[in-house]
Amino acid sequence: MANKISAKQVLELRQKTGIGMMDAKKALVAADGDMDKAVDVLREKGVAKAAKKSGRVAAEGLADIAVYDNAAAIVEVNAETDYVASNDKFQNFVKDVTEVIAKNKPADMDAAMKLNMGDDGDVEQTITALTAVIGEKISLRRFKVVEKSDDEVFGKYIHNGGQIAALVVDKGGDEATAKDIAMHVAAINPQFLNRVEVPDSEVKHQTEVFTEETKNEGKPEKILPKIVDGRMNKWYSEVCLVDQKFIKDPDMTVAKYAESKGAEVQSYVRYEVGEGIEKAQDDFAAEIKKQIDDAKN
Repeated sequence: MANKISAKQVLELRQKTGIGMMDAKKALVAADGDMDKAVDVLREKGVAKAAKKSGRVAAEGLADIAVYDNAAAIVEVNAETDYVASNDKFQNFVKDVTEVIAKNKPADMDAAMKLNMGDDGDVEQTITALTAVIGEKISLRRFKVVEKSDDEVFGKYIHNGGQIAALVVDKGGDEATAKDIAMHVAAINPQFLNRVEVPDSEVKHQTEVFTEETKNEGKPEKILPKIVDGRMNKWYSEVCLVDQKFIKDPDMTVAKYAESKGAEVQSYVRYEVGEGIEKAQDDFAAEIKKQIDDAKN
């Protein structure tokens, strides 16, 4: 299998884990080329360094949040370049379409595209017209409508002018508390609300990895469960919102902060512009060379 492991796979694993080239290749061979299994192999052997965050995505645009009575909408609109994000027409469209979605609560993207935007027609027609004016492809990438009861509170936070948007629903408390927690969500990017929301398959997987990792460290068999439980609790504190250390006061968890304000976190949604979108990287040197060659001809 070793001869089937590509240099690209080795590089990707090195970028994810920070390990050496040979360790990366050996792990991929042991995992038959499966990237996730290779990471687990390295973790079990204690070789992998702290995983690096995934590389920056290249999609551009803005995310926004609008609240209308007991409904809120979080929306992402994309463009081709970051320059467009500072365009007044684009910014106004993002604001307007977010408000329209919050007010009308469309069930899906097809319904959202047919919402009336006033003089500009529906959302789809407005996007077509805006694309023609700006000169770049504009797209309503995604949205989510969140509803709450009268005894619940919305908290919203927009980071860096709309590059990240976070929406939180608290039961009890006030908007300031909910906004603080939304700010935490924007900054820390939790994977789950609480331990209940973690899929059983993920819990089983992590438990198996920590068990093998602990065994390979030579720990006595009788204390393995206690060590694994400790490592699972630490993992929960990294991936579950309510278990995380609150960003504005690391001496308490998010759940304890909410409780101190008479609140309980019910849900959250976080959008980061361009997350999950792959875009080819331009070879700047090749582009300049091509322009020079074209000028000579």
